[in-house]
Amino acid sequence: MNELTQVLDKNGLIVAFLLVGLLTWITDIFSKKVLKSRIPGSALAIFLALFFGYLGGVFADGEKGLADIALFKGLSVLGGSMFRDFAIVATAIGASFLLIRKSGLLGLISLILGIAVFFISGVALAWVMGYRDAVSLCTIGAGACTYIVGPVTGGALGASSEVIALSIGTGVVKTIAVTIFTPVFAKKIGLGSPGSAMAFGGIMGTSSGVAAGLAATDPKLVPYGAVIATFYTGLGCLVCPSLFYLVLRILFE
Repeated sequence: MNELTQVLDKNGLIVAFLLVGLLTWITDIFSKKVLKSRIPGSALAIFLALFFGYLGGVFADGEKGLADIALFKGLSVLGGSMFRDFAIVATAIGASFLLIRKSGLLGLISLILGIAVFFISGVALAWVMGYRDAVSLCTIGAGACTYIVGPVTGGALGASSEVIALSIGTGVVKTIAVTIFTPVFAKKIGLGSPGSAMAFGGIMGTSSGVAAGLAATDPKLVPYGAVIATFYTGLGCLVCPSLFYLVLRILFE
């Protein structure tokens, strides 16, 4: 048993891949066999991963979830920015450049509309929660765009750790909602072509939620939604701590 523990400890990244693979496989089977695919397996996997991360943080009294437990330390590498960015780029490679170029105006409009709507919604939520300063309003508003834009904006503006945590939580809730409800409403909103997938990715913005939701709808649409959703994240990181923050300062300070 000691030898097994040593082997697992020395191969943390492999253990992390194994855990994620098992979780994805089990939730996919559960979704198909029990839930009849009404809720995609990826959504269940995300929910369980968050739950296990919470438990890991509680038991280990840390801030990295399961990665705080020595046996699962490889999850901190697998869940880091390097693998996240690699996965986004690898997904986008499957898209057709010609189709993306044809939908350039559509993608641009969806990006602007998506960022504006979710940012304003996040600011309204922050206002209801009692925040009145431009930094907090902007950070939580950016979190409503994505859970990546939120902490980037908060870090740039010097927001408190509490506000940054709220922005991340807001973005995570959005990601889970997009993941779960995309396959449910796909047919009703006409989500069945590369163009509609790019518009959807531009409006929703959350790369992981869009990719997971489209994967449960039609795997062929994933690259197109992921491409525009990636642009959404980049554009949000650019305009939220600059243009949007200046507007909020004028309005509330």
